[in-house]
Amino acid sequence: MVQCQQVLDRSFAALSDSTRRAILLRLGRSEASLSELAQGFEMTLTGLKKHVHVLEEAGLVTTEKVGRVRRCRLGPRRLEDVTTWITSYRTQLEQRLDHLEDFLERTKGTP
Repeated sequence: MVQCQQVLDRSFAALSDSTRRAILLRLGRSEASLSELAQGFEMTLTGLKKHVHVLEEAGLVTTEKVGRVRRCRLGPRRLEDVTTWITSYRTQLEQRLDHLEDFLERTKGTP
């Protein structure tokens, strides 16, 4: 359970930044080198490397050095853990709202 929580924490931390989400969207279209990725963002190559490293630590991106070029692609984790957690949380909220609706219907018109 603790390991699952750590995976979720790393995933949510990685997804909390708009640049990292944009990197994932870009890599969803096709793999790219760090230099190619950096062209789409107004930041230094060093700054982009830090974002890619966070995504890599979360398992959302993998990199491979080919000669002098570091290639990036989507990683092995496809957010299944995050999706499962969000679905579970949403179900809990919907149940609470259903209970509230039932309560309001039962007490409707009662002084």
